[in-house]
Amino acid sequence: MPKQEAPLHQLKDYLPEGSFEAVNHYLLQYKVHLTITRERKSVLGDYRNSIPGKNHRISVNGNLNKYAFLITLLHELAHLFTYERFGHRVMAHGAEWKNEYSKILAQFLLQKIFPNDIYKTLLNTLQNPAASSCADTSLLRVLHKYDEKPAGTALIETLPIGSQFVLKDRRIFKKIEQLRKRIKCVEVATGKMYLFSPVYEVEVVDK
Repeated sequence: MPKQEAPLHQLKDYLPEGSFEAVNHYLLQYKVHLTITRERKSVLGDYRNSIPGKNHRISVNGNLNKYAFLITLLHELAHLFTYERFGHRVMAHGAEWKNEYSKILAQFLLQKIFPNDIYKTLLNTLQNPAASSCADTSLLRVLHKYDEKPAGTALIETLPIGSQFVLKDRRIFKKIEQLRKRIKCVEVATGKMYLFSPVYEVEVVDK
């Protein structure tokens, strides 16, 4: 995956106003090697602990909106803090990581950096943060509002039953049924049924 090291003065372009100084403090204090990557389908960010000859390494997807970028970066910094205290003796997203993430997230919430809807959603996650932003449906839903979205894209949950949509691999699906936590859809070409997250972003098919 092509990566680009992020000069700290350019990092401001990826962050919400008012957050750079605090972020910069942690990156310098822990000598973090930060890279900004192209979109990755499976992860928004990644952390690798320091080893002899290499500093702590964090990567964040560069296609995220500024609020999602900051949240992802804080998520990865929490991994760093957890490693500094516990090494590899604890689970990646166990109680220790949740505690570290809650503490750094609370610090940034106090700075009033986030819009009110994101602020309220993050406030609700402080007691039990999700292991991934991708697993937090409420957070994904509110962050989606701040994405630069191509025309014709939408979240599956906003489409009427019977609507057709296209994935990035160009497969066409039809929305069939709203279940409790997922949405049942059928692949038009094969008739196979699939379950989607309600906040999965797709391209709407014009009829």
